[in-house]
Amino acid sequence: MWDNAALLRSIANGLFGFSVCAVLYGAIQYVTHLPGLFPLHSVRLMNAPQRVDRADVLEVVRNDVKGNFFTVDIGQLRQSLEKVPWVRGVDIRREFPSRLEVQLEEHQALAHWNNSELVNRQGEVFAAESKQALPGFVGPDGTAAVVTQYYTQFERQLAGLDLQVAQIVLTPRHAWQLHLNNGMVLELGREDMQLRLERFVKVYPRSLAAIQKRVKYVDLRYRNGFAVGGLGKHG
Repeated sequence: MWDNAALLRSIANGLFGFSVCAVLYGAIQYVTHLPGLFPLHSVRLMNAPQRVDRADVLEVVRNDVKGNFFTVDIGQLRQSLEKVPWVRGVDIRREFPSRLEVQLEEHQALAHWNNSELVNRQGEVFAAESKQALPGFVGPDGTAAVVTQYYTQFERQLAGLDLQVAQIVLTPRHAWQLHLNNGMVLELGREDMQLRLERFVKVYPRSLAAIQKRVKYVDLRYRNGFAVGGLGKHG
């Protein structure tokens, strides 16, 4: 190898090139980390929050934006902003030479979840306060997405009757129960829920609509019919 002049020149050129790159990299790192160079002058919100409190965002920015344009820890800033109530996702971009652009995605609340949290339209549970008139979802941990999916289907089936789901319950045994806005409770059981609800939709205008104020529950778990409970005195 030591007698091969061409190979030695190639190795020497390679080492020289590597040394130059290392020196340039070190110089760039040194310059970009100088505290007085490329200071951050602003953080701009790209969208106007509807639910997110601007004061909460400002507090996170003040606490987490440290360093200059190149050294600010965007990952840490994103994680901190995602903990702010109503924030579902965060996108942060550097705008040279001195600004960060922040895009917030907010949760769109669909329902209350187990009387303590909220669930969004994607079926994700999140912690926030809301005074909106929302339906209630009740179910075991980890079932919010399934409840959301069936809620959408049930609402679509009931739309023709001008009825809405006030509360949907998925029991620990995975039986479904619908509380409607007219006070009725529908027992759908653990299987063929949509078919059972379709049976209710077909008979409701002809038989149940006229006496809906006297009906407390409708048990649709029978194969060829249903049972009605709560019928009392007229008037």
